[in-house]
Amino acid sequence: MERSLSTAEDRRAAVLEAGLGVFARSGYRGTPVSAVAAAAGISPAYVFRLFPAKVDLFTATLHTCFARILKALRDSVEELPAAGPEEVLAAMANAYAALIADRKLLMLQVHALAASDDTAIREALRGEQARLADYVADRSKAPQPQVQAFFARGQLCHMVVALDIESSREPWASYLTEGLVHTPPGP
Repeated sequence: MERSLSTAEDRRAAVLEAGLGVFARSGYRGTPVSAVAAAAGISPAYVFRLFPAKVDLFTATLHTCFARILKALRDSVEELPAAGPEEVLAAMANAYAALIADRKLLMLQVHALAASDDTAIREALRGEQARLADYVADRSKAPQPQVQAFFARGQLCHMVVALDIESSREPWASYLTEGLVHTPPGP
């Protein structure tokens, strides 16, 4: 027999999924909890039962975003046990580029950076970046300059995608976009 009522955990997942989209569009400060609740199809009061404060909802949404990123990076290198640092970093870069193609996870990160003057948001971002940096460094076995370049290139990709200059033919854009196109590996 199917359950007609969802569990708190199901609703929590629905709220976080809705939060990914809504916060990605409007940011932390521009998004009322009621907008996330509406997108999740539940009342704002119930959202506050799950997340006592808006910052708790936002940081939980950030954790969901970064969990997806880490999963994509892990999945991308699962079949590369004997690959060198360059191949591992390239596979991770391709996986990340494919993941942010829909812009939702990318824009959530951009908005989180903009709200990082809030201590809880800054600490959530720092913790997630630490987790990603540790994973990338450990899995790739790349030296520090390569790991740093990997993350710097990722931030450049954020700007290129956020400003929608990937396909620009303007000369200045080529300084920023040359060599940034990643395509997921074929079958």
